[in-house]
Amino acid sequence: MKNAIAAIAKSEFILFIREPSAFFFTLMFPLLMMLLFSSIWGNDPFPEMDFGYVDFSVSAFMGMVMATAFLMSLTANMAAYREKGILKRFRATPVSPSAILTGQLLAVFAITLAGVFLLLVAGFVFFNLRFYGNIFEYIFAFLLSAASIAALGFIPASLAPTARSGAVIANILYFPMLFLSGAALPRSMLPDFMQKVSLLFPLTHAIKLMQEVWLGGSLWEHPDHIAVLSGFILAGLFVSVKYFKWE
Repeated sequence: MKNAIAAIAKSEFILFIREPSAFFFTLMFPLLMMLLFSSIWGNDPFPEMDFGYVDFSVSAFMGMVMATAFLMSLTANMAAYREKGILKRFRATPVSPSAILTGQLLAVFAITLAGVFLLLVAGFVFFNLRFYGNIFEYIFAFLLSAASIAALGFIPASLAPTARSGAVIANILYFPMLFLSGAALPRSMLPDFMQKVSLLFPLTHAIKLMQEVWLGGSLWEHPDHIAVLSGFILAGLFVSVKYFKWE
C-alpha cells in the first residue's frame, strides 16, 4: 500500500509541475504578491513594535498557497478524474480508495511545502525576515492549518461531478475566503461586519493562528482558532468518507 501511495503522489506531483496555470497560481502568484507588497512596505519594524510588514504577512501568503493548492488544485484534479472515469477505473483496481486519496493529498501537500519554501527563501534573502516564535509550535500550527484547508477542499473534491462544476464550487469558496481571511489584504482594513463574516472561513483562523505564533505568541493562547480548525478537519473528513463519489 505504501508503494501505491508513493507512486500516486509522485505521478500527481509531476503532472502538477507540467501544468503551467496550476504551477503559476499555486507557486509563483503568492510569491509575486509578497515581493510586490513587501517592496512597497519593506520590513522595517512598525512604530513601537519589533516586527515589520513581511514578518507579519508571511503567514498570510502561506495561507494563500494552502488555499490555492488544497482548494483549487485538489478540487480540479478530483473532479476531472471523476468526469473522465479515472476514479471509476481506480476503484476497480487492487489499490484501496484510501491509498488513492492519500496519494493525492500528499502530492498537494508537497506542492504546498514548495510554495512555502519559496516564500521563506525570498523573505530571508530580500527582506531580512525575522521569526520570533517557537519553531515546534509553529510547525504544529502550520500542519493544523494545512489539514483544515485540505479538509475543506475535500468537500467539493468529493462531490463535484465534472471539472467545470468543481471549478465553479472551488471559486465560490476560494475568492471570498482569499479576500476576507487576510491572505490578500489585512483583515484590519475590512469593515467590522466583514471581519465577522470572515470568521466563517477556516483560512481566517489558520492565518491568525500562524501569525500569532510566528510573532512570538504561544500556540495554546488561541484555543478558539485551534477548535475551529479542528472542527473543519472533522467536518471535511465526515463529508469525504460518507459522500465521496467515484463516478
